[in-house]
Amino acid sequence: MKNLLAQGINIGGQQITGPIVINGKTDFKLADIISEVVGLLIPLGGVILLFVMIWGGYDFMMSRGQPEKLKSAQAKITTGIIGFVLLIFAYVIAKLAATLFGFEQGIL
Repeated sequence: MKNLLAQGINIGGQQITGPIVINGKTDFKLADIISEVVGLLIPLGGVILLFVMIWGGYDFMMSRGQPEKLKSAQAKITTGIIGFVLLIFAYVIAKLAATLFGFEQGIL
């Protein structure tokens, strides 16, 4: 298979490679890049959703029983919970796709 993301060139018998290293190698495929991106985005999404939940909890405590602020805080907490559920489903789907397409070692 042709390597579409090659970052090396051979000039005058000397191999020059680029600075990108994925899984200890400079010769990688599109699946390696997707694996790295997914491996970074899922934990980042989890951290962002954690902060959304904390923000909603803070707003809930500071609402002092005001219905508008309570509703806003509950919406933030609900959004955080739904986001966590979707993030878990995305992780499971990525693992399933990796297994089906034979990238078991590379993704997540």
